[in-house]
Amino acid sequence: MAIHFTSHGAAGTVTGSKHVLEVHRADGTSTRILLDCGMFQGEALASAKGRDPNRHFGFDPGSIDVLVLSHAHIDHSGLLPRVVAEGYSGPIWSTPATRDLCAIMLEDSARIQEYDFEFDMKRARKRGRPLDREGPLYTSRDVPPAMELFRTVGYAQPMEIAPGVTLTFTDAGHILGSAAVHLTIDDGTQVTRFSFTGDVGRYVDRLLPEPVRFPQADVIVCESTYGDRDHAPVAEAEEELLRHVTEVCVERQGRLIIPAFSIGKTQEILYTLNALSNAGRLPRIPVFVDSPLAISATEVVRDHSALFREEVREELFRDPDLFSFPGVEFIRKPEHSKHLNNVKRPCIIISASGMMEAGRVRHHLRHSLPDPNNAVLAVGFCAPGTLGHELLSGAREVSIFGEPVPVNAEILRMEFYSAHADRHELVRYLSCQDPHKVRKLMLVHGVESSLLGLKDLFMDAGFKEVVIPRRGEHFVIA
Repeated sequence: MAIHFTSHGAAGTVTGSKHVLEVHRADGTSTRILLDCGMFQGEALASAKGRDPNRHFGFDPGSIDVLVLSHAHIDHSGLLPRVVAEGYSGPIWSTPATRDLCAIMLEDSARIQEYDFEFDMKRARKRGRPLDREGPLYTSRDVPPAMELFRTVGYAQPMEIAPGVTLTFTDAGHILGSAAVHLTIDDGTQVTRFSFTGDVGRYVDRLLPEPVRFPQADVIVCESTYGDRDHAPVAEAEEELLRHVTEVCVERQGRLIIPAFSIGKTQEILYTLNALSNAGRLPRIPVFVDSPLAISATEVVRDHSALFREEVREELFRDPDLFSFPGVEFIRKPEHSKHLNNVKRPCIIISASGMMEAGRVRHHLRHSLPDPNNAVLAVGFCAPGTLGHELLSGAREVSIFGEPVPVNAEILRMEFYSAHADRHELVRYLSCQDPHKVRKLMLVHGVESSLLGLKDLFMDAGFKEVVIPRRGEHFVIA
């Protein structure tokens, strides 16, 4: 038996998670497994030199036999409708919560692409110029065929997904339904244990349980988003958020814009604000959740409350709704979203997307960035090349909808709300492994500094072969 591995995304970058595992058996048969099918964003697109990597997989979708999805974030799931439209017809394995989240996220992604394309078309016609871009990657019509291929399995429930290939999910603690993927590959003569971490969550007391230990593996593919830094202690998070709200909304009478991913970040922030409200500490200012996807995602999260950590489940007996409190308003209709731009009183606006590349948050940024009384609070990772990364890097002017916008508002950052483990948490996650039994540890889903920083830490921890794949690089792992 021979097993080959090729990374077609999130190799040397953070976005576009996409890895192909080829199992060649002694009897001449083979199985091709695709791990994740994520969308490239930010710098990964800007550096593509005219060849959009979201339109060129690097492999024939029709040649893939099985697809396994670690979680629902768009940089891991966002190209599922396109890969199906281009010929993939096998099962898509995920946890039940991931399937439910993908149902709303992929539809939202399609609508955003359709809207953006129509907007660009109108702007090109207005300027009397031809549109110099291709159409949407996929449309709303492409989503249902992809969703029909989903097959779900819970955590710690082994499932044979191909001859001699058994899949087991363990809770990665990243977002609701997120999983590390473990494959036991047995052709009768040889057994190889392969683990793909997906995105690893935090070891902190928040909504979800901490990442679960997993059985010994021979080969591991591990994320490295924060492989070169540590997060602030959990005890500081609630006080820091309250301080930002007080300084911006009470003392300066400004607007606090919080760009947040619809899944995970938005619910974490609402959970903290709810706790502050229950304790009587939250200033009496309106809080707007302006993201239809985030609202739908919050409903899915409520439906899967059994996946919360035990202390949070106990909290539900005292407070049946952990994401709503006096003063919060959930906004779905576009006209209500536009009305927020005319609201001059202090308020908090939580809106997607977290990297500020798409969604309604761009409208709020365009109207709020010029005012020095306002602030933008980034609460997660912003990939190089995104608007969020540009603001965090100190830009004094940015382009939004093709127009220059001065940056006079304060730009703040809170990394506590990152759903990704930091470098020492990643080392802790792999501490369940005997490093001498791991033949190869491969680091993906990170920029160069985080990849190199984490490689040094894992080498110090005793892992003998730590490699950093590049996009399209081929490895024989067994």
